[in-house]
Amino acid sequence: MAKAKGKAKQMKGKMKEAAGKATGDRTQEAEGRGEQVSGQAQEAAQKAADRVKKQTGR
Repeated sequence: MAKAKGKAKQMKGKMKEAAGKATGDRTQEAEGRGEQVSGQAQEAAQKAADRVKKQTGR
């Protein structure tokens, strides 16, 4: 579930960044990039947690 939320956050960030580029709003562009990075981190953390669970059987 957290991986899906991470992907959703990345998509939201991409849309926000594109809107910022289209309107010339550099702040919105930067916020969009930040959301993308946050989503990637969330997804990576969940993948790591899943690997740990798989290795430990918990």
